Amino acid sequence: MSKIVLYGFDGSTYVRTVRMLLAEKAASYELVPVNVLKGEPREPAHLARHPFGKVPVLDHDGFRVLETSAIAAYLDEVLPGPSFTPDNPKDRARMRMAMSFIDSYGYGALIGVAGFHLFPDFIGGQNEEAKQQAIATSRRVLAELMKLRGGDAHIAGARPSLADLYLAPICFYVGLTSDAEEVFAVDGFAPWWERMQAMPSYQATAPQLG
Repeated sequence: MSKIVLYGFDGSTYVRTVRMLLAEKAASYELVPVNVLKGEPREPAHLARHPFGKVPVLDHDGFRVLETSAIAAYLDEVLPGPSFTPDNPKDRARMRMAMSFIDSYGYGALIGVAGFHLFPDFIGGQNEEAKQQAIATSRRVLAELMKLRGGDAHIAGARPSLADLYLAPICFYVGLTSDAEEVFAVDGFAPWWERMQAMPSYQATAPQLG
């Protein structure tokens, strides 16, 4: 039996993305905790795994994969179970565009909103002006993602893709804040969010808060 070891922090949205995928694939794995809030990714043991001190890191039968996009694509390809990569070029392009939007523009903004309320020390304190800018950028990103989705149930088609697994864990944290209603007031977002929250893999991977 192949062995999967995932290094990461239970509270990391990117680690949850990978954990959701593993749950969807019904794959067994070992989660080795690396606490981001305690600075553990910057310690020598983890820097030996990831030179830039990031999580997650994946080891699969002696093969190491870094960066969530590469980890998710690799696992989706090598593990049995439902595919989370669309089967046609246009929908694959939609998925990849969405993942790039999230990585490049969405993550920092959405986590900026969540962090203002939930972990201000981690993001450098509470700055109201910065929060308002983050809300505006978050709404813009979500609007573009919903435009990509169009009339489909999910971002890149009728079925969930890696793009959906990217976005949902980040929205989880925003959803815990008093700014969620404003951030999420984007055409098309509500039905997508309801579908994602209903997924068993989403429910099974909720971080342990507190």
